[in-house]
Formats: sequence, C-alpha cells, structure tokens
Amino acid sequence: MEIDWQGVGGLLWYTLMVFAFFAYLIILFQILTDLFWRDHKTSGWLKAIWVIFLLVFPFLTALVYLVARGKGMAERAKTAADAAQQQADDYIRQAAGRSPAQEIADAKALLESGTITHAEFDALKAKALG
Repeated sequence: MEIDWQGVGGLLWYTLMVFAFFAYLIILFQILTDLFWRDHKTSGWLKAIWVIFLLVFPFLTALVYLVARGKGMAERAKTAADAAQQQADDYIRQAAGRSPAQEIADAKALLESGTITHAEFDALKAKALG
C-alpha cells in the first residue's frame, strides 16, 4: 500500500497511524508494569503466557487484558499511587523538620517545668522564629 504524501489525506493517515502506535506503546507498557511490578498474585507461568500473546497477537491481547483485568489493574495502580504519595509526604515531613510553633511549645513546656531559664527560653524562641 503506497501512501500519497502529497495530499492532506496522506498526512492525516500518517498522523493517525503515529498516534495509534504511541497509544499502543503506552498501553503495552501499562500492561507490562501491571503484570511485573504491581500484580504479585499472578503466577510466573501466567505472566509468561500474557507476554507471549502480547508478542504474537499484540492488539487483541491488549484489548482482552484491559477488558479482563482492567478493574484490578486500576485498583493496583491506585494502591501504588497512594503508597508513593504517602512516601513523598513522609519524606517532606522528615525533611522539613518541626514547625516553629512546635519548637516554641516544647521550649515553653521546658520553661514551665523549670528545666530551662527564661533567657534560654527566649534564645530557643528566637532560634525557632529566626
């Protein structure tokens, strides 16, 4: 089949094919990610069968995978995203340290218990604010 690159129809056809190819690659990588990194319940043999079918009948197998396992795939992706968000939040909290209000409250508790003097409290307060 020869494509007429001179006309608008040829350019449109080429653009559509490039879009379809990239869409398939995205779906393929999502399926492989789901199979090998998120789905820990499927056996290795079943994973191998899915990969073989993805190589032999790529579009049909991708469609069947999305229909048959799409709901579980979405749940596993959400779980992974939630875990990544939780890790990011924990890291930000750890890197940011404590807030100035927390530092001042702790210093105030130490002052009231008599562990530090008022001058030391003022120094800790200035350090927390500054």
